[in-house]
Amino acid sequence: MNSYDNTDQLIKDFPVINNTTVYDGIEKNIKNRLLTGFANWNLGFEAWKAWGNILYTKDSIYNVHGARLTLEHYQEDMYETLGKMSIAMGNFNNMLIVGNYCAIYYDIIIGRNRGTTMEFVQFTDYGSPGNPEVRVVEGWGGVKDDTYYSSLARQGTAEKQVQEEQNNFLLTYNPEGSYFIKYPTNNTDSRGFTGIILEGFDKWNQGEGKYLEWVKDYFHENVTSKYGYTNRNLDQYKAAINKLFAEQKVTKLYLDNLLVRDDWVAIHYRYRSLNKQNTKVTFGDRMEFFKFDNETLRIVGNWIK
Repeated sequence: MNSYDNTDQLIKDFPVINNTTVYDGIEKNIKNRLLTGFANWNLGFEAWKAWGNILYTKDSIYNVHGARLTLEHYQEDMYETLGKMSIAMGNFNNMLIVGNYCAIYYDIIIGRNRGTTMEFVQFTDYGSPGNPEVRVVEGWGGVKDDTYYSSLARQGTAEKQVQEEQNNFLLTYNPEGSYFIKYPTNNTDSRGFTGIILEGFDKWNQGEGKYLEWVKDYFHENVTSKYGYTNRNLDQYKAAINKLFAEQKVTKLYLDNLLVRDDWVAIHYRYRSLNKQNTKVTFGDRMEFFKFDNETLRIVGNWIK
């Protein structure tokens, strides 16, 4: 399946529950590519692989649960994964498209179990006016998890070198109150959502007390925080934060992406963690979506992976 003209039909099969504005041009074509990708995935591995040769180039990179892979190695990784379990795509909960970047949060069905995941993707258009050819430059599928090391084994020399350089940076970098965005986009952010999120980063790194002051200022009293399928109200969210700070010191380092569209913000960021016995340092990435209330400009929804 490969058409730029079937978006209206595809969105009936894969509805976007929380729609945000999509502008003409590459944004609308990215939306089509996302929906078409879901449809092809659900046709089986061979259809998905054939689609990958349309959606990616030989130079495309996909970061699979934290591991940097070329298209060939990504396809090998997915072939092995799909040989062990059945995975089908469900609804899109969110689809934020800003320029040539997107952030998506969607349902997946793994065997008999339901789950959710998030992705961030950078696209470019290799086509010409009236003849689009929108393809992936780099994607980040899910966050670092227990499949990370098995995926690392598939890396080529160049990908391995880049990964090692990034890991060394994560282990040593000190943000010192300044949180850069590695892949910035031209966000339309007249209400200052970017500043609120970056302030939250800084307050987090100042300690639990400062962070909870920020939560008090910017989280709505009726906020819903969702990790996977577990909903938490404000008190439950604060309790989870208290437990986390008691067990480990987590430093938020920098953002790969921060996308703002309408009253939504999506972020992908890097962190470093040290347990309270000072014996084990780990690092990884997180993806989050924030829903702001238009009247109070407070956060009413926070989805975390």
